[in-house]
Amino acid sequence: MKISEIRELTDQDLAAKLYSLKEELFNLRRKQAVGQLENGKEITRVRKDIARTNTVIRERELGIK
Repeated sequence: MKISEIRELTDQDLAAKLYSLKEELFNLRRKQAVGQLENGKEITRVRKDIARTNTVIRERELGIK
């Protein structure tokens, strides 16, 4: 997900997106522990999406952009 797409979301949508991303990360880590995860880069992608979402939330708190 691109940062421009994340910035278009409302505050409530951001919170919901962050929750769903954290759930997805949990499920991917569980699959990795069991050995069912085929593509380990999915974890990296989700972690970066979480970071992007947190960045936009923090920008809005500080009034940046």
